[in-house]
This record gives sequence, structure tokens and C-alpha cells, in this order.
Amino acid sequence: MEIFRCLSYKLLLSLMFILVVSAIDPYSEALLGLKSELVDDYHSLSDWLVPPGKNAPGEVSACSWSGITCNSNKTIVIGLDLSMKNLSGVMTGKQLGVFTELVDLNLSFNSFSGQLPVEIFNLSNLNILDISRNNFSGHFPGGISGLKNLVVFDAFSNSFSGPLPVEVSQLDSLKVFNFAGSYFNGPIPSEYGSFKSLEFLHLGGNFLSGNIPPELGKLKTVTHMEIGYNTFQGSIPRQLGNMSELQYLDIAGANLSGPIPEQLSNLTKLQSLFLFRNQLTGLIPREFSRIVALTNLDLSDNQISGPIPESFVELKNLRLLSLMYNEMNGTVPKGIAELPSLETLLIWNNFFSGSLPLSLGRNSKIKWVDVSTNNFIGSIPPDICSGELGGMIPAETWSLPPLQNFSASSCSISSNLPPFQSCKSISVIELSMNNLSGIVPKSVSNCQAIERMDLANNNLSGHIPEELANLPALSVLDLSHNSFNGPIPVKFGSSSSLLLLNVSFNDISGSIPSETSFRLMGSTAFVGNPQLCGAPLRPCSGSDTILGSKGTEKLRWVLVLCAGVVILIVASILGIIYFQRGFKGRWKMVSFNGIPRFTAKDVLKSLSSTESAEAVQAPSASVCKAVLPTGITVLVKKIEWEAKRIGVMSEFITSLGNSRHKNLIRLLGFCYNKHLAYLLYDYLPNGNLAEKIRMKMDWATKYKIIVGIAKGLCFLHHDCYPAIPHGDLKSSNIVFDENMETHLAEFGFKYLVQLNKGLYTATSKKETGEFNNAIKEELYMDIYNFGEIILEILTNGKLTNAGASIRNKPKEVLLKDIYNENEVDCKTSLQEEIKVVIDVALICTRSRASDRPSIEDALKFLSGLKPQDNNRT
Repeated sequence: MEIFRCLSYKLLLSLMFILVVSAIDPYSEALLGLKSELVDDYHSLSDWLVPPGKNAPGEVSACSWSGITCNSNKTIVIGLDLSMKNLSGVMTGKQLGVFTELVDLNLSFNSFSGQLPVEIFNLSNLNILDISRNNFSGHFPGGISGLKNLVVFDAFSNSFSGPLPVEVSQLDSLKVFNFAGSYFNGPIPSEYGSFKSLEFLHLGGNFLSGNIPPELGKLKTVTHMEIGYNTFQGSIPRQLGNMSELQYLDIAGANLSGPIPEQLSNLTKLQSLFLFRNQLTGLIPREFSRIVALTNLDLSDNQISGPIPESFVELKNLRLLSLMYNEMNGTVPKGIAELPSLETLLIWNNFFSGSLPLSLGRNSKIKWVDVSTNNFIGSIPPDICSGELGGMIPAETWSLPPLQNFSASSCSISSNLPPFQSCKSISVIELSMNNLSGIVPKSVSNCQAIERMDLANNNLSGHIPEELANLPALSVLDLSHNSFNGPIPVKFGSSSSLLLLNVSFNDISGSIPSETSFRLMGSTAFVGNPQLCGAPLRPCSGSDTILGSKGTEKLRWVLVLCAGVVILIVASILGIIYFQRGFKGRWKMVSFNGIPRFTAKDVLKSLSSTESAEAVQAPSASVCKAVLPTGITVLVKKIEWEAKRIGVMSEFITSLGNSRHKNLIRLLGFCYNKHLAYLLYDYLPNGNLAEKIRMKMDWATKYKIIVGIAKGLCFLHHDCYPAIPHGDLKSSNIVFDENMETHLAEFGFKYLVQLNKGLYTATSKKETGEFNNAIKEELYMDIYNFGEIILEILTNGKLTNAGASIRNKPKEVLLKDIYNENEVDCKTSLQEEIKVVIDVALICTRSRASDRPSIEDALKFLSGLKPQDNNRT
């Protein structure tokens, strides 16, 4: 009887389940089928459940689920948004057939892989299709021409390969088309010039080749076009000057050659033009003065010659002018100094001469200037650093949506700080050396993203607001040289992010918080406050009797013991959470001058789309590739660090980022939290010397590589202040760009690791430039390693780490071996050239460091040669 009752109960449950399933509407059933296909480790779709009870007739159960949008009657699903839900897996697409009225499909910021399901192309009512930041792969499937109503198609940062799909050009309604950051190859189809409504085109960061089709000049509706970071052939088509609505054009890093076509001056609405890192030659067209809307012009890292056009005085809206790393000459036109909006002027590493305009900085908003490595004479313009704001800070300043950094030091601002009513995006405020007065508004508590605030050298007064101590990301707060009074808020002692609090030379009283972090800040952060006491200043008087009688002394010990137990328990819990979650914490981003400003969120999403930006797991590998929001592929290097060393290490990383030379790999920026940092470098596609050392190279190629290494090393040793030792110079750290130009990688990284271990305290005494012995040894070791690399190159890899072993080898034998290795006949002038290079290698590898030449002298020896082909007699 019991068995029968049990079977009856199970049968009843099964029947009820069948009835429930059969009652589900087709949309909800399809979505549950889709959910069953996907990997949802974070339970982002946990609310995708059929609720008990019946819906109204015709209503869709899924209308209440996250990511689902229905029409007003809740009878049709019109939107499916699975973005940023940490989903993965392969989508079959078999459930999509029911969504015939779908207008918005968003799968972005996940880890979907495999082929893009072609069933998507049957959703003929789609207006928006966003599959960006996934890992869809293979050739792009056919059929997209069926999406006749598509307006936005974003496929940024996937792993598609093969040719670009031609049929996309048949989408007459398409306005936004983003195929950047994949592995598409071959040419841009000429049919891409036939889009009828397109406004935004991004094909950057692929493996595209061939000539840029002149048909793109027919795109009369496009306002934004990025096609750089590919490997095209040929020159910039003059027909691009016909894109009459264009406001933003980026063809940087694209292997382009030839002159800049003057027809680009027809783009009178153009605001940003980026053509850097190509092989462009000739003069800058003087007709560019007609582009009066131009705000950003970057032509750096090319082979452009001639002067800066005098006509540039007409570019009144110009903010960025970057011409560095070219072959330009002449003087800087006086009109450049009169451009009222100019903020950044980068013209270093050219052949400019004469004097800089004396009025530079007087009538403009100059913030960044680099004119080094030219032939300038005369004095530095007296007003170059005085681009003044003056007056007061507008009340709406903090609420500007894109504002992240507000830097206005030494700008003669004389007003109160306006209320911080809306400052969610601001990370840096620098207002030192002004005439600010009044108090710091308590509304500063709204600035939850702020990392650095510098209000030093003003006339601010009142108490230091406790709200500052509650800001979760604040790491540096400088309030020195003001008139603040009262105590240091005790809550600063519990701040997990604060690295430096400078309150020196105020009227602060009371005791300094007792936490260790305050003692580590040093006395200079607190001096100049006669009524302030406690470590690292003088002890507070009577501190040993603060609690009074013996009874209170016993109470004190009880409280201390209780507090100790609580701290131990909390620390244990936090420790468990920390090790369970891995290296997490609030992330911060530092981008270096002349590099597009990315946020930490951008970078972390590029590294991993499986976690939120605030808690991304560190990739297991110490080096990986990532595609940033503009389609730029970067090399990412990870380093773990201790929180107490973040200050000194980030300062050194910044010095590396500001070290720019044609033969150094560019450090673009770094993203960090309290436990680790990601260093972002240019990704160079042509491998390293260790991979190519045994390939047959002619003498001119070998000489070019050797001189490139020497130039990069010479810059680190003699043009950086203080000098930066490479620290790990070897063939695998010599890399090549798309033009086979030599770049040194990993420079300074060994020193960075040693800083983290506490082996060094500083690179040098900046005031005197005197190096400590350890740094001197590293510089000498760089020279020794350079000599060994010369031998490695000359012998096609046969002499590796041979500096010591060749000392006992007769020079005549060594010369003969290397001549043979380079297939050089007897008694040719080529022999003499090789002999000079061998001599440089031998003196660089002398056993006693002090007997080695400086890299500057070694480069002089090498630069006197004019290498010829091996076939010369």
C-alpha cells in the first residue's frame, strides 16, 4: 500500500510539472532553453524562473526577468540585454527563432565563444546588435544583409578572422559599425564606400593589409573613422578629403608612407587627426590652416620634414600639437605661442633650431611642453609655466560629466572652493599655489572616486573635514602651507587607501593618529604645527597618564585586550576573504602624456570579461595581450607589490613612462590596486632578436640593429635624469615593430622588482645626480651586455654570453671567424667596418667595469661608420 501511495505521489508531481511547462509562453520557454546552454557561474540569471500562478492571458512570464524588455502589453519580447553578466559558453542560436519582434540584442562584455550563430541574422527587426567584448571566433558568417533595419552593429574586441564581410555594406540604415580589435585580414572592401547612412566606422586593431580604398572618400555621412593599427600598404588616399562631415580621423600605426595629401584640408569639420607611427614623408600641408575646427593634431613618429607651417596661427581651437620623432627643422613660428587653446606642445626629437617664442605660455593654456633633443638656443620663455586661470572656480566645475583630472596649480585662483555637489567622476584635484580661501566644503564626501587632492600653499582655514577621511580611494592628501586648525580627524587612522597626509605648516593641534602608516609618512608631513604632537614628532606631554588612576589603568588593559581579540578575529575573517577572492581591491589608472586616457575599468575589462572591474582576478600569466577600447593591442605585464612600496614604485614607473625614445618600447600607462599592477606597453608584432638571430641578415641590417640598441641605451643612461639602467639587456628583450625598427623592452623592470624587495631606496639623489654604487654597477653591466649582444649578432647567434670566453682567443682568429660568418671577402673596406664594431664589443666586455666606455662613447665609435652592402668591393 505504501509503495502504491509513493508511486501515485510521484506521478502527480510529474503531471503537475508537465502542465506547468506546457503552460509557459514560447518566449519564456526559449529563454530558459538559452539559459540551459550558457555557463552562469555567477548566477546572473538566477531570476529567470517561472513564477507560481498564472499570468494574464497572453502575458509573457519573462517580462519580469532581468535583461528582458517587453512591449507595453507584456505580450512580446522586444529587447534582450545580457551585457556584463559574466556569461560564457557557445550559443547555438536555436532558441532565437521565436523573437521575431526583437529590436535590441546586447551580448556585450561576456565570454561567449565559438561561431556567431547565424540565426541572429533572421531577426529582421533588429535595430541594435551589440556583441562586443566577447570571444566569438572564426570567419564572420554570411547572412547579415538580412538585418535591413539594423542601425547599430558593435562587434568590437572579439576573435573573428578572415576577410571583412562585404555584405555589411548593404545595410542602408546602418549608422554605427565597429569591427575593431579582432583578427580580420586582407584589404578593406571597396564596397565599404557605399554605406548610405553610416556615421561611425571603426576597423582599427586588426591585421588588415593592402591599400586603403579611395572609395571610402564617398562616405559623406561619416563623422568618426578609425582604421589605424593595421598594416596597410601605400599612402593616404587623397579622396578621403571628400568626407565632408568627418570630425574624427585616426589612421595611426598603419604602415602608411608617402606625403600627407593636402586634400585633407577640405575636412573643415575635422576636430581630431591622428596619423602618428607611420612612415609619412614630405611637408605638413600649409593648407591645414583651413581646418579651423581642429583641436587635436598628432603627426608624431613619422619621417616628416620641413618647418611648422606659419599658417598654423589660424588654428585657434588647437589644444594638442604633437610632432615629436620626425625630421622637421626651422624655427617655431611665433604664432604658435599665440594659439589661445593650446595645452600640449610636443616637438621633441627633431631638428628645430633658433629660439623658442618668448611669449610661449603667456597667452595660451599650455600644460605640457617638450622641446628636448633639438637644436634650440637662447633662454626658456619666462611665461611658459604661467598659463593663468585667475578669477574663481565656476560652481558647475565638479559636475562636468567627463571630468576626471582637474589640474590648476599656480593659476592665480582667488575664491572659495565651490560645493562638491556632483563629483562622481573626479579622481585628481590639483589646486596648489593659488589664493584659495575659506573652508573645504563637507560635500567633498560626494567625491567617492578621488585619489589625489593637492590644496597646498593656499589660504584655506577651518577644521580638516572628517568627510575627507571617509573617501575610499583617497591616497594622497596635501593640505600643507594653509591655515587649517583643530585636530587631525581620527578616522584617517582607519583609512585603507591613504598613503600620504601632509598637514605641515598649518595650525593643527592635538595628537597625530597612532597608526603605523602615520609614522611612515615622516616628520616633514607634520612639521610647522607648534601644538601638534605624537610620532613621528615629539611625544605628547603626559601621554603615559592619559587615563589617570590605577583603576582606569586596569580598565585600559581590559579594553586593549578586548580590542586585540576583536582585531584578530576581524583580520582572520578579512584574510580568509582576501585569499578566497585573490588579489582584489579598488583599481586606479595612470596614463602617460600623449597617450589616450583610458580608465581602470577599460583596461580590466580588456584583460577579463568574467569579473567586474572592481574585482578582477589577475591573469595567471605575468605577460598577456589585451585590446583597449580604441582597438589598440597592448602588451600587459603584471607585477605584484606591497602596499607600503606603492609610492616609490609608482614614481619610478612614471619615470619609465615619461622616458620616450624611438628605440624604446613605449610604456603607455599602468593600472594598479594595493596588491598588483598591470604595466601597459605597445604591442610590437615582429618578434624579438632571439627569434631572428640565426636568420641570415646582411651587414647593413646587423649594423642598424646594433646602432638602434646603442641609441636606446644611450638615452636611458645619458638623457634620463636620473639615469635608468636597463638591467636585463639580452636578445629576447630587443623587439621589432612593423617596420623592423629596433626597440628595447623590459628596461628598468629589474630595478622595479628590486625596489619591491626593498633592495634600493631610490635611483639616485635627484638634487645632485650622484648614483649609488649599485646603480653604477647596473649601468656598467648594461654596457657589458651590449658588447655580448654585438658578438651574438655578428656571429649569427653562435657566440652567446661570450664576453668572458673570447678574452683568451687571439683577435686575429676571432676576426677571421666573424668575417667568414658574414661572408666577407679579404681586403674589402667592409672588413674594416666589421673590425671597428668588433673592437667596440671587446672594449665593452672588458673584465674591469671602469675600463669599459660609456655607451655614449661606444655610440660615437659606431656612428662614424657608413655601412655598405656585403656585395661591395
